[in-house]
Amino acid sequence: MSEGHPKRGNVAILSVCQALAMAAGSIDMTLTALTGYQLAPDKLLATLPFSLITVAGAFTTFSASMLMKRIGRKLGFMLGAMVGTLGGVVSFWAVLHADFWVFCMGTAAVGVFQAFAQYYRLAASDSVRDEDKSKAISAVLAGGVFAAVFGPLLASWSKDFIPTVLFAGSYLAIAALSLVSILLIAIFYRELAAHQVSVAGGVQSIDRTIGVIARTPIFMASTASSIVGSVVMMFVMTAAPLAAVACGHTIDDGANIIQWHLVGMFAPSFVTGVLIKRFGLPRMVFAGIALNLVCMIVAISSVSLPAFYLALFCLGVGWNFLFVTGSTLLAESCGPSERAKTQGTSELIRYLATAIATLAAGPILEIEGWRIVNLAMLPLSVLISGVIVWWVASERRRQQHDRKIARAAVL
Repeated sequence: MSEGHPKRGNVAILSVCQALAMAAGSIDMTLTALTGYQLAPDKLLATLPFSLITVAGAFTTFSASMLMKRIGRKLGFMLGAMVGTLGGVVSFWAVLHADFWVFCMGTAAVGVFQAFAQYYRLAASDSVRDEDKSKAISAVLAGGVFAAVFGPLLASWSKDFIPTVLFAGSYLAIAALSLVSILLIAIFYRELAAHQVSVAGGVQSIDRTIGVIARTPIFMASTASSIVGSVVMMFVMTAAPLAAVACGHTIDDGANIIQWHLVGMFAPSFVTGVLIKRFGLPRMVFAGIALNLVCMIVAISSVSLPAFYLALFCLGVGWNFLFVTGSTLLAESCGPSERAKTQGTSELIRYLATAIATLAAGPILEIEGWRIVNLAMLPLSVLISGVIVWWVASERRRQQHDRKIARAAVL
């Protein structure tokens, strides 16, 4: 078998595992805030279990990257999915016994699984040539279309699986999805040798410190794109099911809204890589920002069910453009020997920021309302616009400098 086959096979299996991880995540997106509201001793704590998914991920993500550098991504991905299986089982037990704090422990374990799963897209990008990185990332994220279609449906169906305890069965489904991921990684994932990863990533660079890397414009642009896209998405999406129910819509309506949102998040992945090649990374970032602003305008203009659908769909597409662009820039910002610490640092920053967003979503929705939740994305959109403009300007200066050096060498 040629070296190309394992690489293509890895992208395919990582896409399937991404689908399973996101299907588990979509169950949490759809039901965990509502389950938390049902179990919480104080309704201000309603979104805490869902927030702990992100908080646990934030505490795990850097260690996960460094661990996988030592033991390999195959064992790392299997370990993460094992913790996800445990988290689903613990959450099931907690809902069955109406124990809010044990439920928080279960959702935190699922967050550990999600932290490992976030590296699926980066593992795929590391195994291909530089010009194919955005396509590999998009291909893995496209697995989320399965989650978009079937995840909320699975949440809606499984919530009544245990007739006497609402939502309990959904967390058994999360355990089952994580278990399938373990089996698929164990059987089909091919660990790439060090020389394969280096060739895929291009020429080996000097091993810089993370402080030096973090100050580069490309790293800042990649982190800003991923962070703002994720913070805005998680902040609004966490509050959306609760806001929909508060506005008189049903729990099933909330599930359908999240389903439409997930379609927006992942369906564009089939073409995002192509769009990046055609229009360039900066334009795709600004397209993502524009879609977030459309979401904000629609959400503050109406609380009708169609408005929720349209706003959350635009939010999903905006996240996709920002996240794929940010991930592509991240893959290009470092050499092979720098990947573990660079990717781990970027994911840590992103997780910490989204953890704050998810923790704040419930209280802000409860105190200030749905309108303020959406208006909060405006200053973040201004921030990312400034960072991207600065990065583009620095790239132009660098290219002009390189051309001058090339002309001088010819003369």
